[in-house]
Amino acid sequence: MANEILIYAEVTKSGYIHPVFFALAAKAQELSAKLGGAEVSALIITSGGKTELFKEGFEKCGFDKVYAVEGEKFENYNTEIFAAAAIDIIKEVQPEIFLIGATTQGRDLAPRISSSIHTGLTADCIELDINEKGQLAATRPTFGGKLMATILCKNKPQMATVRPGVFKPLEEDVVKNTQIIYKTPSVDVSPKVELLEFIKGVSEELNDIDSAEIIVAGGKGMKNAEGFKLLAELAKTLGGVVGASRGAVDMGLAEHNIQIGQTGKTVSPKLYIACGISGAIQHIVGMEASKRIIAINLDSEAPIFDVADIGYVGDAFEVIPQLIEKLKNPA
Repeated sequence: MANEILIYAEVTKSGYIHPVFFALAAKAQELSAKLGGAEVSALIITSGGKTELFKEGFEKCGFDKVYAVEGEKFENYNTEIFAAAAIDIIKEVQPEIFLIGATTQGRDLAPRISSSIHTGLTADCIELDINEKGQLAATRPTFGGKLMATILCKNKPQMATVRPGVFKPLEEDVVKNTQIIYKTPSVDVSPKVELLEFIKGVSEELNDIDSAEIIVAGGKGMKNAEGFKLLAELAKTLGGVVGASRGAVDMGLAEHNIQIGQTGKTVSPKLYIACGISGAIQHIVGMEASKRIIAINLDSEAPIFDVADIGYVGDAFEVIPQLIEKLKNPA
């Protein structure tokens, strides 16, 4: 019998399945083929009646089965309750591979599950493959992003978390007659933490880095708040969003939620404009999958030019206003 690949379907606070799940579904189809046709399944833990809402999405992503855990206790995410439910299902299903998106929730949930079932976990992966022995080969940055390490897990299930934005969703539907299997796991825990109130943080402007097609990113070279106002104006003109390097975030020029790189988000927009970003490997790993990269930097030797499709050696404070004017008045 073919082995099973199980993927965690995270239901967000807004009531939708996190996009990283669909990217993992696409990668799972590749892994399945290399494992001789392993079944691809999903695990969803949510409040009552939600699973049916996502059935069409499961079917179009090629899922053979969906293990659904529903109930009032799962309305709000709780590490202990969700982990207990997931562990119970994993022990019953015994998948060969278990994948989770490296979201805030995924990074909290995955290590608790792996430690409880005594298996390894490769976190924040940027590539997944099956080696010649049929093992999951999970690749992640190491030594501050200077090297890439491919890690094997000795125990089952082989677990990995994968950064959002690393893999692309399926370009064409892989339709299957997905079987939804409702489970009632044993969740005999008394949570030490209780959610009293959820207050959503709202930025002044919507800045959805994960799904943006155009990103205008700034680094330490943008120097001050005025520099990032320039980036915001350019992004608005192009219909894109603003991103930042870790250096800019450390300087207080931008919030962490728009940081791109090894310790931030991984993105793959159609157009990435890097302004005043030197191009350290820690930043490159977060944006090198962009379809087109334009770099603006004073230093002609900056590493960012090695990955850029178009490079302009110059002062971003002079170049960007001219670019904005040209975009607004092309004639």
